[in-house]
Amino acid sequence: LAAPGRGARGTPEACHAALVRRFAGVSRATDPWLLLRGLTRESRHWGRFPRQLGEVFPGAAVICLDLPGNGKLNGMESPPSVEAMADWCHAEIARLAIAVPCRVLAMSLGAMVAVAWAQRHPGDVAAAVLINTSLRPFSPFYRRLRPGNYLRLLRLLIFPASDREIETSILRMTTRLQPDPAATIEEWRQWRHENPVSRHNALRQLLVAMRYRAPRERPLERLLLLASARDALVDGRCSLQLAAQWNADVIFHPAAGHDLPQDDAAWVLEQMRCRFEGSGAVP
Repeated sequence: LAAPGRGARGTPEACHAALVRRFAGVSRATDPWLLLRGLTRESRHWGRFPRQLGEVFPGAAVICLDLPGNGKLNGMESPPSVEAMADWCHAEIARLAIAVPCRVLAMSLGAMVAVAWAQRHPGDVAAAVLINTSLRPFSPFYRRLRPGNYLRLLRLLIFPASDREIETSILRMTTRLQPDPAATIEEWRQWRHENPVSRHNALRQLLVAMRYRAPRERPLERLLLLASARDALVDGRCSLQLAAQWNADVIFHPAAGHDLPQDDAAWVLEQMRCRFEGSGAVP
C-alpha cells in the first residue's frame, strides 16, 4: 500500500521506478546507518535487524544508539526535549568518530529525534527512514496516541507491575505478527531486568514526545515514511498527514503493528533496499 507524495503516478511499476529514481544516487553506498528506537526502548529491541540491514547494505556500518535514560545509558537522565536528544546524538557520533553524513532509520520517539537532528545539524544526516511516527502540529493528540491506550499507559507509568506484565502490555500494544509472543516477552523481560528504565525517565520521555513540535517544512530532501495499517498505538493517518505536509513518500504495511521491524523486518528491508540501492539480498 503506497501513497507517494510526489513524482510517482500511474501504474505500480511506474510508481516504483519513480521512487527508485528519486532516491538513487543521493547518498553514498558506504554512508553509515544510525538506528534510533522509541519510548524507553534500547538497541537490543532491534533484534536481528541491524545484522540483516548490514547484509542488504554491505560496506555501510550499522550503529544502534541508545538514547540517554535507555539501555546501557539507563543511569543517565533523559534529556528535557527532543531537540536536546538530537543535540546529544550529534555530540555522540562525533565522540564515536562516526563518519558523516549518515543515514538514519528511526521509529516513534526516535523518529522525532531524527527530524530534529536533521533540522539542527543538517550536515549529519544524508537521508532518513521514519517508521510510524506522529508529529505536532500535523496530527491531533487522539491520533498521535490512540485513546484505547491512555489508561493502559497510565497504569504502567504510575502503578507497580512486574517486568513480565509491563512487557506483555507493550507487546500487545505494538505488535501484530509475532509467531512466538511468549519467547519475545521473555527476551524483553530479561532486557528490562538488566537495564531497567526508571519511571522518572519513562514519564519524561512521554512528556517530551507529547510536547515536540516539528518544523512545517521538511528537514531534509531524502525522506521515506513507513507505516503500519494495523498500528494499535498510533493512527496511520499521522503518517499520511505528514507525507502530505512534507510532500514525502509513505508506504503502508497492510498487517503489521507499531513495531514494524519487529513484525516484518524483511518488508522494511525490502523498502529500504529499493529506495537506497542496497546491493545485498534481503535475508
